[in-house]
Amino acid sequence: MRHLAELQGAVRATEEWIDDLQQRLGWHDRERVYSALLATLHALRDVLAQKEAVYVGAQLPALLRGLYYDGWHPPGRTAPRSRSAFIARIQDGVHRDPGIDAEQVARAVLALLAARLPAGELEDAKAATPQPLHNLWPS
Repeated sequence: MRHLAELQGAVRATEEWIDDLQQRLGWHDRERVYSALLATLHALRDVLAQKEAVYVGAQLPALLRGLYYDGWHPPGRTAPRSRSAFIARIQDGVHRDPGIDAEQVARAVLALLAARLPAGELEDAKAATPQPLHNLWPS
């Protein structure tokens, strides 16, 4: 029974993150919000050094943490270091949906992280993000 309660708690925590992002974006389609969240978390994970990506992942709710790591191959990755490559990575992650502004999504997800990560982890994540992406984080 304890394991089932843990699973339900992980689902609830992930749904809270999705709800928060949905409000930040002002969208009504939860499926789109979910896709946008994962696309941005994957893009962020891929621009961070491996150690920092792991630290960020450790701060996520358990279910979201698993989705964050899904498909991650650190040794062979090519990180989008420029702002345009980062935004394009998000756009690809949402299947180039023309109704999604990838920069707006990036800003909203980074604001979500800023609101939910411990201050020290947030500052470390910001500092580890390539310089061209720094102004996407909330000030």
